[in-house]
Amino acid sequence: MSNSPINLLPSDLAYVPFVSVDNMMRNVRAIGVETFMRGIAEYIEQDFLRWESFDKKPRIPAHAPQGVIELMPTSDGKTFGFKYVNGHPGNTRDGLQTVTGFGVLSNLTTGYPVLFTEMTILTALRTAANSALAAKYLAPRGSTTMAIIGNGAQSDFQCLAFKDMLGITDIRAYDIDSAASLRLARNLANSGLNVTICKTPEDAIEGAQIITTVTADKKSATILTDNMVGTGVHINAVGGDCPGKTELHRDILLRSDIFVEFPDQTHIEGEFQQLDRDHPVTELWQVYAGKAEGRNSQDQITLFDSVGFAIEDFAALRYVRDLLPRTGHFEKLDLLADPDDPRDLYGMVLRSAANGDNQAA
Repeated sequence: MSNSPINLLPSDLAYVPFVSVDNMMRNVRAIGVETFMRGIAEYIEQDFLRWESFDKKPRIPAHAPQGVIELMPTSDGKTFGFKYVNGHPGNTRDGLQTVTGFGVLSNLTTGYPVLFTEMTILTALRTAANSALAAKYLAPRGSTTMAIIGNGAQSDFQCLAFKDMLGITDIRAYDIDSAASLRLARNLANSGLNVTICKTPEDAIEGAQIITTVTADKKSATILTDNMVGTGVHINAVGGDCPGKTELHRDILLRSDIFVEFPDQTHIEGEFQQLDRDHPVTELWQVYAGKAEGRNSQDQITLFDSVGFAIEDFAALRYVRDLLPRTGHFEKLDLLADPDDPRDLYGMVLRSAANGDNQAA
């Protein structure tokens, strides 16, 4: 690990900065979880405001009965970024993470990578930051209480992001596994949030202005039924992140104003799967840019159908890249071949073999 400032410009081709899981945790601790998520949210908003400069396409998936592996690429014409991510809900039974990931930023002019990083932790931070950013535009003003249904690995980050960015003070938590809710309450004990563990989803929703659903099962489920959701709330639907997986009854969607990242992606993987393609939705970048309305009435139900999109990961990667010179928590990864003559790659191999033989002798 290096603790000295680094140059991440394309001209610095001696190594690729690599952020391991250990160093990602060091980076987060160096500035604080909430500050880290707020920084990611700012970068996401910046990139959404230049939405039209990005190459946009749905994820590239490989599906199996147990889950999915996806590549999420994008480019702004100068920098290319991608994330490798999986979603395997059954992994927890074997002591494995449901979601893992890694990501790369590269310079489009040279094709050389300028950052390689873990994205298991970073995705959790990015997802929560993105939820809270959307809620700043969509949730009722002065919201203080959030229900969170599904108290797995993402729930802690969601609670902290909403506390920091929206001023949420009270969390009403529910999970079919009460141990998950107890874990969440323990982790948030010193956060300044008041956590109430609830016995039913209906109990959790009572008095909440914001409802976050972040369940893990890969199936079409009905976590919220229509009669549970009153007017004037914001729904942050995070769990619908693969084909065939939903959390909300269709009738809730029909009563809501729906906001999405990228309609072509959300129709494949979000709650939007339940509706016709021509059903009206609003793209978040238009709200951020002032080209479309967000929340516009006291009784409105706003629904952020969150599935995650490559531009958000691109923004998170940019944020980490820009943070590293300040924190120094990274390793120099010998990933790029650097022969004296770019056309003599084989000669470099031969010389390395000779040097190895001499050293062995």
